[in-house]
Amino acid sequence: MSVKKLKPSTPGRRFRVVNTYDALTASKPEKSLLRPIKKTGGRNHSGKMTMRNRGGGHKRRYRVLDFKRDKNDVQAEILSIEYDPNRSAFIALVNYEDGEKRYVIAQNGMKVGQKIVSSDSKIPTQIGNSMPLADIPFGTVISCIELNPGQGASLVRSAGSFAQLVAREGKYATVKLPSGEVRMILSSCRATIGAVSNSDHILVVSGKAGRSRWLGRRSRTRPVAMNPVDHPMGGGEGRASGGHPRSRKGLPAKGYKTRSLTKRSNKYIVERRKRRKK
Repeated sequence: MSVKKLKPSTPGRRFRVVNTYDALTASKPEKSLLRPIKKTGGRNHSGKMTMRNRGGGHKRRYRVLDFKRDKNDVQAEILSIEYDPNRSAFIALVNYEDGEKRYVIAQNGMKVGQKIVSSDSKIPTQIGNSMPLADIPFGTVISCIELNPGQGASLVRSAGSFAQLVAREGKYATVKLPSGEVRMILSSCRATIGAVSNSDHILVVSGKAGRSRWLGRRSRTRPVAMNPVDHPMGGGEGRASGGHPRSRKGLPAKGYKTRSLTKRSNKYIVERRKRRKK
């Protein structure tokens, strides 16, 4: 995979950096695995806007993904690596020996024709294979991790992300997550071998505001440009700085810890995530 900087033939292309998508092998999705998506525009069932700056965007169709990987001990062949408009990672269309087709999140290094398998017993630690954390060797790069057995992958699913299995003790495995957090997860939870595909996603530059609108992201008003009735950082004579950074509800931002001290999952966190360097 690689990225390409475009020639500045228009203002919108001047800073545009695009993905070449040279890892993709198919341009059309599997029709049997497509579902319609109804857009909400950030509104709940009663029509109230609960999430701002959402709306519009290009029409999409959902690809039904197999996050559980519960088809045990049945080999599957990778038919194609495809683009998914609903996520940053690429997806892989696999065909099982019994004829069933499913979509799974693609890992870096996956190739068309490769055989992958999901199992609860000892299997080779090959890229794309899914197995419980209890059977994965220490130091292995993993992704698509379950938090509860049988729930389906909920951690480490975005483009280029990966975690690492560092230890096991009793019924828990210790995993270092992409944020730097070290956390205990039940050893019976599944994970997929390898890092998530499309690692160049972080290098892509939009180039213009309209491209964000195509993704369904509307423009956001700066808090310091609002009135005091709309935001704690609004108001003031002239170009006021806004005071201490705060959220719309008044909670301090930029360094203030908002995680509850009584959260039940706190006991599973061995080491907190690293603070980003400025």
